[in-house]
Amino acid sequence: MSLFAAADAIGLVTFAVSGFLMGVRKGLDLLGIVIAAFLTALGGGVIRDVIVGRMPIAFTEGSVLLFVVAGIVLALSLKLHKKERPERFAIFIVMDSIGLVAFAITGALVGIEAKFNLFGVMLLAFMTAVGGGMLRDMMVNEVPIVLTSDFYGTIALLIALLVYLCSLVGCLGTFTLMSIAAGALFLRLLAYYKKWQLPKLGG
Repeated sequence: MSLFAAADAIGLVTFAVSGFLMGVRKGLDLLGIVIAAFLTALGGGVIRDVIVGRMPIAFTEGSVLLFVVAGIVLALSLKLHKKERPERFAIFIVMDSIGLVAFAITGALVGIEAKFNLFGVMLLAFMTAVGGGMLRDMMVNEVPIVLTSDFYGTIALLIALLVYLCSLVGCLGTFTLMSIAAGALFLRLLAYYKKWQLPKLGG
């Protein structure tokens, strides 16, 4: 499995779980929960593929849908919908953070493959990472988490910058990407735990 395929699979499964948990938290019925899971997992990738001018992988590769279904089945098997709310929310944060990191990496890799400049790579990584979550949050009438958590979208941009720089110096490989992913995930979870935020303007 290629680096892109591995990161994409991780993102699909974990974002499907986070969408599932959001649907449960909002009291949606079974169909609503499934839609939330699919929207979260596929939204960012569809946006990514449209930007680079190709048919979205979600519409051509059956394995993509299987990974989303696997995420839903995993959530059901672990009975995440029956967990106590604090525990369920903690699992949501972890799954959403893993999906964020994985999809930011896939977006950055696609941007580099398309020969985008730094701005293009960062924009593509950002939209891939947060697109599905934004659609999910708007569907359940919540302010998108990327607009309320400063160290959410920032993580995607940081990942894109590091991946782009590694590509420039020729050190982009499995170990490098895994190191970036681990560091970014740690930073995201630490920032959430410590409630770190970027400076805000105004009173």
